[in-house]
Amino acid sequence: MTDLQSTYVTALKNTHSLELEALQAMERQVERLERYPQMKAILEQHIEETKLQRDRLETALDGQGASPSSVKEGALGLAGNLAAIFHAPAKDEILKNVYADHALENYEIAAYRSLIAIAKRAGDARNVPALEQSLAEEEAMAERVAAQIEPVTATYLELTLSGADASR
Repeated sequence: MTDLQSTYVTALKNTHSLELEALQAMERQVERLERYPQMKAILEQHIEETKLQRDRLETALDGQGASPSSVKEGALGLAGNLAAIFHAPAKDEILKNVYADHALENYEIAAYRSLIAIAKRAGDARNVPALEQSLAEEEAMAERVAAQIEPVTATYLELTLSGADASR
């Protein structure tokens, strides 16, 4: 059986890896977005927030005498890049990316809620406010992405029906 402290450290490492995956996926998307400036701006803003979230997690890990898992991060970083690569040749790349972004934000929300519960149980009151700030940022991003589903779809349809490249 694992003790509470090691469970907490594992949760911190997992969330840190998740943020790295999200960061890499967003960076690949932003490189390719041409016809969806609002979505690009939203992703660019969240890239900066994600870097701060990563830093907060590293601070919490350091406080536990631990560091991020390079093996896990390598695998998840690869997964984030592969998702962006697999969507790239699709004519509906932008739609697939919006779906994936929406799903990932909700996944991150669940991860932070769980992490905060573990942090409280582990007695790490010092880092809970930072984790709650990251949770709030993820919730706001999930709302921003959700609000883009219809406008992105509308733009995609307009471009597609006019014969233009609507993928990105």
